[in-house]
Amino acid sequence: MSVITSSANQRVKEIRKLRDRKFRAETGLAWVEGLRACGDAFTRIEMIQLVVVCPEILHSDFAEKLLEKANSAGIDVLEVNQEVFSSLSGKENPIGMGVVIHQQFCSLEGLSMNPGDLWVALDRVADPGNLGTILRTLDSCGGKGIILLDNCTDPYDPTSIRASTGAIFYLDLVKVGTIEFSGWKQKNDIILTGAVAVPGAKDYHSHKYADPLILLMGSEREGLTATLTELCDSLVSIPMIGHVDSLNLAEAAAVMLYEIFNQHRETK
Repeated sequence: MSVITSSANQRVKEIRKLRDRKFRAETGLAWVEGLRACGDAFTRIEMIQLVVVCPEILHSDFAEKLLEKANSAGIDVLEVNQEVFSSLSGKENPIGMGVVIHQQFCSLEGLSMNPGDLWVALDRVADPGNLGTILRTLDSCGGKGIILLDNCTDPYDPTSIRASTGAIFYLDLVKVGTIEFSGWKQKNDIILTGAVAVPGAKDYHSHKYADPLILLMGSEREGLTATLTELCDSLVSIPMIGHVDSLNLAEAAAVMLYEIFNQHRETK
């Protein structure tokens, strides 16, 4: 196998273009980098289209095992030099391995809510770092997946993938509009709890959370829309007594998810 030494190589240029959301959407592909993230990607080996390695800087027994899996599965491996890999990398000191994956989304109609299931629905979340962090927290709580409503940021953005620390490969992802989500919720009698910052919402700590459950959270700037607020079976809020008037969305999600996790754990 010849080592690619030019950043102008066509395959390299196409991988680099995966930084762009529009190109990711057009191709249905994404770029994942780092040993841990690549290892998590290999748990969903059917998602992997291509493995990219830089032998000059890649020195890892774990990486060698991943390459053996790739070869056994017939996955194409592209070898590049350090300069080329650096042109693909979003890190200052890359370790020399990345994978190109096929994005995977589930349909809303195929989603079933079983006892113990915990989902998060997000309305127009804009920050990929927030989304990735919420994926990470949801996985740590044993959650099932994320429902992305309307114009949410891309979960396969490199920042989101990195912030998820691999959780994106263990959770289901659904993309859907508010109208379709509303119809599905009412048709299937799904329990939906919304996190809001409005008068009359119940203190999140004193609320009894249903099982199974979808936790609904709004955009960083505007919160939930009126339509989604009305769709909720219950509304909760996180009390604040300090000088700041809000929490970061990912922080608020962590507070909520661990309250739900602890309540459900106690009942079991």
